[in-house]
Amino acid sequence: MQYIKAIFKFNNIEEYQQDLLISDLADLGFDTFEDSENGFTAFVIKDNFDEEALKALLGSYASEFVADYELEDVADENWNAEWEKNFSPLIIDDVCYVRATFHEPQPSYPYEIVIDPKMSFGTGHHQTTTMMMQYILAADLKDKEVLDMGCGTAILAILAAKLGAKRLVAIDYDEVCYDSTLENATLNQVDNLRALCGSKEVIPNELYDVIFANINRNILLDQIHRYAEVLKPEGKIFFSGFYLDPDLGLITAECAKHGIKYVDHKQNGEWVAAQFEKKND
Repeated sequence: MQYIKAIFKFNNIEEYQQDLLISDLADLGFDTFEDSENGFTAFVIKDNFDEEALKALLGSYASEFVADYELEDVADENWNAEWEKNFSPLIIDDVCYVRATFHEPQPSYPYEIVIDPKMSFGTGHHQTTTMMMQYILAADLKDKEVLDMGCGTAILAILAAKLGAKRLVAIDYDEVCYDSTLENATLNQVDNLRALCGSKEVIPNELYDVIFANINRNILLDQIHRYAEVLKPEGKIFFSGFYLDPDLGLITAECAKHGIKYVDHKQNGEWVAAQFEKKND
């Protein structure tokens, strides 16, 4: 099967805008994405590629950001090599080993997660995902009820399951992510995870001990009120997908309106992850 590789570079693009563009590209047939220094690379089956549709899509975003792209053919025999070149195993805090299906297992690590890299957003390589995993590894998740919002590949929910979480709900608005969540749960033999496709409107009316939300500032600000409704007293929220200033202050202020207090934060490069806790009224 012949693929085309589209290499996108951007000026002044926000994280949430990039997420929306990736979703729209998936509607055009692109089925694999990987981060790069100034944007991302997307892959599409050559027979399914419509460059005029791509140009029209980018044109619809012209007032929001500037995008350039280059196209390259990917030969059939190079497809697996392409993934092996761009997806390397990841070690988090010397205890969690994240690998793809084509990497050798490493049983010496206490926790091993296998992620099918259809989309490399959510493999743990991005700073936001790494920081979230560090928070999760330090948390007490045994027998906890967990909600993972904007779950992507479900790597965070899968790690929580390996740490003893009793029940997990993983939600993403992207159908590719929904399918990836189901596949990765099976790969990791996680049988207590419920996947849902949608946004805050599909969050079940159940209470959770812990919420993960690695999305972006604007979506977090819109959804915090709903998180507060389903978070148990003294429950914890771990956020990421935003910057230190002004994002953390805005998120802290919105959380305070709903009885959720700031605890601490991490920073990796320009990205921030933060821990919050619901007050016990």
